[in-house]
Amino acid sequence: MKYKDFYKASIEDPKTFWENQSHAIDWYQNPENILSRDENDYPTWFQDGELNMCYLTLDKHIQDGYGDQVAIIYDSPVTQTIKKYTFNEVKTEVAKLAGGLLSLGMKKGETAVIYMPMIPQAAFAMLACARIGVTHSVVFGGFAPHELAIRIDDCKPRVIITASSGIEIDRLIAYKPLVDEAIELANHKPKKVVVLNRKLGARIPFKKYDVDYDALVYGSEETPCVPVNSKHPLYVLYTSGTTGKPKGIVRDTGGYATALKFSMQYIYGAKPDEVFWAASDVGWVVGHSYIVYGPLINRNTTIIFEGKPIRTPDASTFWRVIAEHRVSVMFTAPTAIRAIKKEDPNGEFIKQYDLSCLRTQFLAGERCDVATLEWYREHIPIPAIDHWWQTESGWPMIANMMGVEYLPIKPGSSGKAVSGYNIKILGENGQELAPNEEGYVVIQLPLPPGTLLDIWNDTERFHAGYLNKFPGYYFSGDGGYTDEEGYVYITGRVDDVINVAGHRLSTAEMEEIVASHHSVAECAVIGIHDELKGQVPLALVVTKSGEGIEHFQLQHEVVHLVRDQIGAVASLRDVVIVQRLPKTRSGKILRKLLRSIADGEQFQIPSTIDDEAIIDEIRADFEKDNIGSYKK
Repeated sequence: MKYKDFYKASIEDPKTFWENQSHAIDWYQNPENILSRDENDYPTWFQDGELNMCYLTLDKHIQDGYGDQVAIIYDSPVTQTIKKYTFNEVKTEVAKLAGGLLSLGMKKGETAVIYMPMIPQAAFAMLACARIGVTHSVVFGGFAPHELAIRIDDCKPRVIITASSGIEIDRLIAYKPLVDEAIELANHKPKKVVVLNRKLGARIPFKKYDVDYDALVYGSEETPCVPVNSKHPLYVLYTSGTTGKPKGIVRDTGGYATALKFSMQYIYGAKPDEVFWAASDVGWVVGHSYIVYGPLINRNTTIIFEGKPIRTPDASTFWRVIAEHRVSVMFTAPTAIRAIKKEDPNGEFIKQYDLSCLRTQFLAGERCDVATLEWYREHIPIPAIDHWWQTESGWPMIANMMGVEYLPIKPGSSGKAVSGYNIKILGENGQELAPNEEGYVVIQLPLPPGTLLDIWNDTERFHAGYLNKFPGYYFSGDGGYTDEEGYVYITGRVDDVINVAGHRLSTAEMEEIVASHHSVAECAVIGIHDELKGQVPLALVVTKSGEGIEHFQLQHEVVHLVRDQIGAVASLRDVVIVQRLPKTRSGKILRKLLRSIADGEQFQIPSTIDDEAIIDEIRADFEKDNIGSYKK
């Protein structure tokens, strides 16, 4: 099969293309209305179909005779645990937990929040919600109570499912006190909190709303799958927005199931029975699509890994997992490979393991730099494929489609457009740009199945953020260009969202927190280049007149403010005190200019700047504080 022909068919006749792909999954009621428009004139897929995601991931395979195949491998170097679950065993756990949720009063159409570490019960909770038509919202376990409270108020869960603790390398993090604090902060009060006691020594303060996870499962009957409409929200997943308020991306069920099955086969080239490992977290979109739902739909064994690429116990852990569990296809962020490379530059650990099982390595979550790609290919001679997608898309938009036709890899490019995504590069006025001209990365509507359906309870924001800038197109928020052969190069965000180790974080939200410090008159938070994490946030602060606060004290207090309200994932470490911030004559802070100065990039001085002398001042401050490209 030729990529060019396969892609062309998806763009010229998307309705027929995706109708054919929908036959790859089992429906309770096959859709007849393949492509239609909702009440806001937004294209939607398979409107009248009925199905159940949990059935597709578990029950179907059991009915087909694969109940004894291993579905999930739990590998936890931080607790020195390896446990394997067959499809039969997962289904029993999930069906009983689903029955327990029903006994707590949950019903189809309601919401639940899942706040758990990387343990099998996190996947069980997601699947149990899907089984009974409850929309789940997984919140990354590293987020602080303030962030959790925002999500509780937005999606209004009846139940929160959590665990007693998570583990950050060698540090126990008690989750239950964080959940209790979030509930206190939130206006909406969930009825119940289901708590899995991991018995690792973490404090578990008891509240009247608490329910023991194990007792709930043990005392419940298995419950069958509940059919839902194709457009039924499977989950809401929050992603950073430029306003500082997270956006609840709504994912449908039918289009998503179709897209995931398609992507496992045609993008990742994974065959049923094989072991597929996405080294991510269930709190991110990768965890939803390629730890839980995608591999299980495709009858792959998936790995839930509770550890880090280094220090659990060392930089060999990824290679140990691949060799021990015979992983065929792997997916991780470039940050992980950079961390391993830093600890083991000559690849000595790699030589200790038989990695002959590994066929393809996929990289995503941030742009992969050429040096990291080349290091990987030097030490592991298999295709290392950078690809690009977003929380909003739910599955890859640009890739080398390994299940269609292997195309030459161009370092620096994420590959070519995936079938279904009619990607264009537009200029400021909406004109289509020629090859090698940088502009806005957009996708012509309709988007393919499985992409965002809406923003939870905020359709106006959905249209304003993604559809209104270029009518007829989805605006990705990223800049980039294509070359003469159709390879796409993503150059980065064009808004105030930064990418820290594959995690999208809002600088606007951080600015609000920094500005709340009593000594801060005004501030700007930007993302600057970091060799390991891709980007890290930097706060530039103008202090109030008469404030005699020491730099060290201000930095310490601001860093802790951000950590307390967002969490350690924010990675804010550096605070620079400046006399003033560069602004346009109308008062807008020139954040792009600040990023260019910090990263040592060439830039043109904007004609709108109020005073050019400030550039030399900022450079001097960066040099004094050892920031970015001014590191000594």
